[in-house]
Amino acid sequence: MTPKELGRLIQRWLERSKTVEIDGLGVFARNETGNISFRHSNHPRVFVAYAAEDGVAAERLFKELTVSGYAPWLDRRKLLPGQDWPHRIEDAIASSDFFIACFSRKSVRKRGGFQAEIRFALACAKGVPLDDVFLIPIRLDDCTVPSRIQRETQYVDLFPDWGTGFERILRIMERQTRLAA
Repeated sequence: MTPKELGRLIQRWLERSKTVEIDGLGVFARNETGNISFRHSNHPRVFVAYAAEDGVAAERLFKELTVSGYAPWLDRRKLLPGQDWPHRIEDAIASSDFFIACFSRKSVRKRGGFQAEIRFALACAKGVPLDDVFLIPIRLDDCTVPSRIQRETQYVDLFPDWGTGFERILRIMERQTRLAA
């Protein structure tokens, strides 16, 4: 797609809605007078991986990360109808600054997309400097984190006190973001 084609596409979408968000780039918006503005996204991108049964906790994490100044990526919020979702998910993981894996008694035993996302994130993590944080495993309940993850990475508990666990996640990401700047 050429830049002109992209511009026309954005303009067409802005005729239908007030904003067009391009992950990792920013938001185009049309005001009441028809002028188009652009707001660059400089918020660290956070991919949230979860099993469908843990959707409520993932939504809560999405909302709290957004309020805290991060740009979380959650499939329920970001995938569009008709998109090649496996390809889009891999793109989102590869372009993320952080990958949060939400482990629970349900997710650790389940086969499917959640496990595939973790495997892809582990492959992406191989390209990250050794002292950088990319994968942040969290426990939503008293489950056993897979041994491969436990051997290499410390996890964060969001139970029994969600607030304390969430603050720990924020400190980890804030520290890494400062070091990267």
